[in-house]
Amino acid sequence: MTDLAEPTPDVNLQGPARRLRPETFDSVEAERLHLKQRLAAAFRLFGRFGFDEGVAGHITVRDPEHTDRFWLNPFGVNFKHIRVSDLICVDHHGELVEGEGMVNRAAFAIHSRVHAARPDVVAAAHAHSVYGKAWSAMRRPLDPLTQDACAFFDDHAVFDDYTGVVLDTSEGDRIAEALGDRKAAILANHGNLTVGGSVDEAAWWFITMERTCQAQLLCEAARTAPIPIDDEIAKLTYSQVGSPAAGWFSFQPLYDMITRAEPDLFD
Repeated sequence: MTDLAEPTPDVNLQGPARRLRPETFDSVEAERLHLKQRLAAAFRLFGRFGFDEGVAGHITVRDPEHTDRFWLNPFGVNFKHIRVSDLICVDHHGELVEGEGMVNRAAFAIHSRVHAARPDVVAAAHAHSVYGKAWSAMRRPLDPLTQDACAFFDDHAVFDDYTGVVLDTSEGDRIAEALGDRKAAILANHGNLTVGGSVDEAAWWFITMERTCQAQLLCEAARTAPIPIDDEIAKLTYSQVGSPAAGWFSFQPLYDMITRAEPDLFD
Protein backbone atom coordinates (compact mmCIF):
# COMPACT_ATOMS: atom_id res chain seq x y z
CA MET A 1 0.00 0.00 0.00
CA THR A 2 1.28 3.46 -0.86
CA ASP A 3 2.03 5.61 2.18
CA LEU A 4 0.01 8.80 1.81
CA ALA A 5 2.47 10.66 4.02
CA GLU A 6 5.17 9.99 1.41
CA PRO A 7 3.58 9.58 -2.02
CA THR A 8 5.50 7.63 -4.63
CA PRO A 9 7.24 10.18 -6.88
CA ASP A 10 5.80 10.82 -10.34
CA VAL A 11 3.29 7.98 -10.31
CA ASN A 12 0.80 8.47 -13.14
CA LEU A 13 -2.52 6.72 -12.65
CA GLN A 14 -5.07 5.69 -15.24
CA GLY A 15 -8.46 7.37 -15.17
CA PRO A 16 -9.55 10.36 -13.08
CA ALA A 17 -7.17 9.80 -10.14
CA ARG A 18 -4.17 10.82 -12.34
CA ARG A 19 -1.46 11.38 -9.72
CA LEU A 20 -0.56 10.61 -6.14
CA ARG A 21 1.07 13.96 -5.54
CA PRO A 22 0.40 17.62 -6.41
CA GLU A 23 1.32 18.87 -9.84
CA THR A 24 4.47 20.85 -10.61
CA PHE A 25 4.59 23.76 -13.06
CA ASP A 26 6.96 25.26 -15.58
CA SER A 27 5.70 28.81 -15.13
CA VAL A 28 4.04 31.07 -12.61
CA GLU A 29 1.18 31.63 -15.05
CA ALA A 30 0.44 27.90 -15.26
CA GLU A 31 0.55 27.56 -11.48
CA ARG A 32 -1.75 30.56 -11.01
CA LEU A 33 -4.31 29.12 -13.41
CA HIS A 34 -4.16 25.77 -11.62
CA LEU A 35 -4.75 27.43 -8.25
CA LYS A 36 -7.69 29.43 -9.57
CA GLN A 37 -9.25 26.32 -11.09
CA ARG A 38 -8.94 24.48 -7.78
CA LEU A 39 -10.39 27.49 -5.97
CA ALA A 40 -13.41 27.72 -8.29
CA ALA A 41 -13.97 23.96 -7.87
CA ALA A 42 -13.81 24.29 -4.09
CA PHE A 43 -16.49 26.99 -4.16
CA ARG A 44 -18.76 24.82 -6.32
CA LEU A 45 -18.32 21.96 -3.84
CA PHE A 46 -19.08 24.23 -0.88
CA GLY A 47 -22.24 25.34 -2.67
CA ARG A 48 -23.25 21.78 -3.46
CA PHE A 49 -22.72 20.74 0.18
CA GLY A 50 -24.87 23.62 1.44
CA PHE A 51 -22.07 25.63 3.03
CA ASP A 52 -23.38 28.87 1.52
CA GLU A 53 -25.34 31.24 3.77
CA GLY A 54 -26.36 34.40 1.95
CA VAL A 55 -23.20 36.41 1.31
CA ALA A 56 -21.15 34.76 4.09
CA GLY A 57 -18.07 32.62 3.57
CA HIS A 58 -14.80 32.77 1.71
CA ILE A 59 -11.92 30.64 0.47
CA THR A 60 -8.60 32.24 -0.43
CA VAL A 61 -5.42 31.11 -2.15
CA ARG A 62 -2.08 32.92 -2.05
CA ASP A 63 -0.80 34.12 -5.42
CA PRO A 64 2.29 32.08 -6.42
CA GLU A 65 4.20 35.13 -7.65
CA HIS A 66 3.01 38.00 -5.44
CA THR A 67 2.91 36.32 -2.04
CA ASP A 68 1.32 39.36 -0.38
CA ARG A 69 -1.76 38.89 -2.54
CA PHE A 70 -4.51 36.31 -2.52
CA TRP A 71 -7.37 35.23 -4.78
CA LEU A 72 -10.90 34.91 -3.45
CA ASN A 73 -14.59 35.08 -4.32
CA PRO A 74 -16.20 38.45 -5.09
CA PHE A 75 -18.63 39.55 -2.40
CA GLY A 76 -22.25 38.65 -3.09
CA VAL A 77 -21.73 35.95 -5.74
CA ASN A 78 -23.26 32.57 -4.93
CA PHE A 79 -20.75 29.76 -4.41
CA LYS A 80 -22.72 27.62 -6.89
CA HIS A 81 -22.03 30.14 -9.67
CA ILE A 82 -18.32 30.86 -9.15
CA ARG A 83 -16.16 30.52 -12.27
CA VAL A 84 -12.42 30.99 -12.67
CA SER A 85 -13.08 34.30 -14.44
CA ASP A 86 -15.11 35.56 -11.45
CA LEU A 87 -12.24 35.34 -8.97
CA ILE A 88 -10.65 38.54 -7.73
CA CYS A 89 -7.19 39.26 -6.32
CA VAL A 90 -6.52 41.54 -3.35
CA ASP A 91 -3.32 42.55 -1.59
CA HIS A 92 -2.62 42.64 2.14
CA HIS A 93 -3.62 46.31 2.21
CA GLY A 94 -7.10 45.50 0.95
CA GLU A 95 -6.56 46.89 -2.54
CA LEU A 96 -8.23 45.09 -5.44
CA VAL A 97 -5.42 44.37 -7.90
CA GLU A 98 -7.16 42.11 -10.42
CA GLY A 99 -10.70 41.21 -11.39
CA GLU A 100 -14.03 42.93 -10.92
CA GLY A 101 -16.29 42.86 -7.89
CA MET A 102 -16.54 43.89 -4.27
CA VAL A 103 -14.12 42.66 -1.61
CA ASN A 104 -15.72 41.05 1.43
CA ARG A 105 -14.37 43.08 4.38
CA ALA A 106 -14.59 40.10 6.72
CA ALA A 107 -12.69 37.95 4.24
CA PHE A 108 -9.92 40.54 4.05
CA ALA A 109 -9.80 41.09 7.82
CA ILE A 110 -9.41 37.37 8.55
CA HIS A 111 -7.53 35.96 5.58
CA SER A 112 -4.99 38.75 5.14
CA ARG A 113 -3.82 38.28 8.73
CA VAL A 114 -3.78 34.47 8.54
CA HIS A 115 -1.75 34.57 5.31
CA ALA A 116 0.60 37.17 6.78
CA ALA A 117 1.14 35.17 9.98
CA ARG A 118 1.53 31.80 8.25
CA PRO A 119 3.87 31.84 5.22
CA ASP A 120 3.30 28.07 4.94
CA VAL A 121 -0.43 28.56 4.35
CA VAL A 122 -1.35 28.62 0.67
CA ALA A 123 -5.12 28.50 1.17
CA ALA A 124 -7.69 29.16 3.87
CA ALA A 125 -11.40 28.37 4.04
CA HIS A 126 -14.26 29.68 6.16
CA ALA A 127 -18.02 29.34 5.75
CA HIS A 128 -21.13 29.50 7.90
CA SER A 129 -21.95 25.80 7.62
CA VAL A 130 -24.76 24.51 9.84
CA TYR A 131 -22.94 21.94 11.98
CA GLY A 132 -19.79 24.04 12.27
CA LYS A 133 -21.87 26.96 13.53
CA ALA A 134 -23.71 24.75 15.98
CA TRP A 135 -20.54 23.18 17.37
CA SER A 136 -18.78 26.56 17.60
CA ALA A 137 -21.41 27.67 20.13
CA MET A 138 -19.99 24.99 22.48
CA ARG A 139 -16.62 26.80 22.48
CA ARG A 140 -14.91 23.41 22.89
CA PRO A 141 -12.41 21.48 20.79
CA LEU A 142 -13.62 18.40 18.96
CA ASP A 143 -13.07 15.04 20.64
CA PRO A 144 -11.46 12.06 18.87
CA LEU A 145 -14.75 10.17 18.58
CA THR A 146 -14.22 8.79 15.08
CA GLN A 147 -11.39 7.89 12.74
CA ASP A 148 -12.05 11.02 10.67
CA ALA A 149 -12.07 13.22 13.78
CA CYS A 150 -8.51 12.11 14.48
CA ALA A 151 -7.35 14.28 11.57
CA PHE A 152 -7.80 17.18 14.01
CA PHE A 153 -6.32 15.55 17.11
CA ASP A 154 -4.10 18.15 18.80
CA ASP A 155 -4.22 20.10 15.53
CA HIS A 156 -7.07 22.57 15.95
CA ALA A 157 -7.69 25.55 18.19
CA VAL A 158 -10.68 27.32 19.70
CA PHE A 159 -10.97 31.09 19.33
CA ASP A 160 -13.32 31.54 22.26
CA ASP A 161 -14.30 35.19 21.92
CA TYR A 162 -17.13 36.51 19.77
CA THR A 163 -17.35 40.29 19.26
CA GLY A 164 -19.53 40.53 16.16
CA VAL A 165 -18.77 40.43 12.44
CA VAL A 166 -15.01 40.49 11.87
CA LEU A 167 -14.35 43.79 10.10
CA ASP A 168 -11.05 44.89 11.63
CA THR A 169 -7.64 43.37 10.94
CA SER A 170 -6.85 43.46 14.66
CA GLU A 171 -9.53 40.79 15.10
CA GLY A 172 -7.94 38.88 12.24
CA ASP A 173 -4.63 39.04 14.10
CA ARG A 174 -6.27 37.54 17.18
CA ILE A 175 -7.74 34.71 15.11
CA ALA A 176 -4.35 34.05 13.50
CA GLU A 177 -2.71 34.00 16.92
CA ALA A 178 -5.28 31.50 18.22
CA LEU A 179 -4.82 29.33 15.12
CA GLY A 180 -1.08 29.19 15.67
CA ASP A 181 0.57 26.47 13.61
CA ARG A 182 -2.55 24.28 13.48
CA LYS A 183 -4.70 23.30 10.50
CA ALA A 184 -8.02 24.56 11.86
CA ALA A 185 -9.74 26.83 14.34
CA ILE A 186 -13.24 26.82 15.78
CA LEU A 187 -14.43 30.44 15.86
CA ALA A 188 -16.82 30.81 18.80
CA ASN A 189 -20.46 31.32 17.80
CA HIS A 190 -19.31 31.76 14.22
CA GLY A 191 -18.04 28.60 12.49
CA ASN A 192 -14.86 26.87 11.38
CA LEU A 193 -11.68 28.05 9.67
CA THR A 194 -9.25 25.65 7.98
CA VAL A 195 -5.90 26.18 6.28
CA GLY A 196 -3.54 24.14 4.16
CA GLY A 197 -0.59 24.04 1.82
CA SER A 198 -2.98 23.81 -1.13
CA VAL A 199 -6.56 24.70 -1.98
CA ASP A 200 -7.27 20.96 -2.04
CA GLU A 201 -6.04 20.49 1.51
CA ALA A 202 -7.77 23.53 3.05
CA ALA A 203 -11.07 22.68 1.35
CA TRP A 204 -10.94 19.02 2.38
CA TRP A 205 -10.18 19.88 6.01
CA PHE A 206 -13.21 22.16 6.03
CA ILE A 207 -15.48 19.52 4.50
CA THR A 208 -14.40 16.76 6.87
CA MET A 209 -14.40 19.11 9.88
CA GLU A 210 -18.02 20.02 9.14
CA ARG A 211 -18.92 16.32 9.08
CA THR A 212 -16.93 15.75 12.26
CA CYS A 213 -18.94 18.49 13.99
CA GLN A 214 -22.12 16.79 12.77
CA ALA A 215 -20.98 13.40 14.07
CA GLN A 216 -20.10 14.78 17.52
CA LEU A 217 -23.39 16.64 17.80
CA LEU A 218 -25.22 13.40 16.95
CA CYS A 219 -23.18 11.45 19.48
CA GLU A 220 -23.81 13.98 22.24
CA ALA A 221 -27.54 13.95 21.48
CA ALA A 222 -27.73 10.18 22.04
CA ARG A 223 -28.80 8.69 25.34
CA THR A 224 -25.46 6.92 25.82
CA ALA A 225 -22.37 9.07 26.27
CA PRO A 226 -19.87 8.63 23.39
CA ILE A 227 -16.58 6.85 24.11
CA PRO A 228 -13.58 8.71 22.65
CA ILE A 229 -10.62 7.03 21.03
CA ASP A 230 -7.62 6.59 23.33
CA ASP A 231 -5.07 9.41 22.96
CA GLU A 232 -2.27 7.13 21.76
CA ILE A 233 -4.48 5.54 19.12
CA ALA A 234 -5.82 8.96 18.15
CA LYS A 235 -2.25 10.17 17.68
CA LEU A 236 -1.45 7.15 15.50
CA THR A 237 -4.60 7.67 13.46
CA TYR A 238 -3.73 11.35 13.04
CA SER A 239 -0.46 10.30 11.40
CA GLN A 240 -2.51 8.20 8.96
CA VAL A 241 -5.35 10.58 8.09
CA GLY A 242 -4.21 14.06 9.19
CA SER A 243 -1.13 14.73 7.08
CA PRO A 244 -1.03 17.38 4.33
CA ALA A 245 -0.67 14.61 1.74
CA ALA A 246 -3.75 12.82 3.09
CA GLY A 247 -5.73 16.05 2.99
CA TRP A 248 -4.67 16.80 -0.59
CA PHE A 249 -5.39 13.29 -1.81
CA SER A 250 -8.80 13.09 -0.14
CA PHE A 251 -9.92 16.11 -2.17
CA GLN A 252 -9.10 14.56 -5.56
CA PRO A 253 -12.28 12.44 -6.01
CA LEU A 254 -14.39 15.50 -5.15
CA TYR A 255 -12.47 17.62 -7.68
CA ASP A 256 -12.99 14.98 -10.36
CA MET A 257 -16.70 14.80 -9.57
CA ILE A 258 -17.42 18.54 -9.58
CA THR A 259 -15.36 19.32 -12.69
CA ARG A 260 -17.10 16.56 -14.62
CA ALA A 261 -20.55 17.61 -13.39
CA GLU A 262 -20.02 21.40 -13.74
CA PRO A 263 -17.30 22.06 -16.35
CA ASP A 264 -18.47 25.67 -16.76
CA LEU A 265 -16.49 26.48 -13.58
CA PHE A 266 -13.42 26.61 -15.84
CA ASP A 267 -14.84 29.56 -17.81
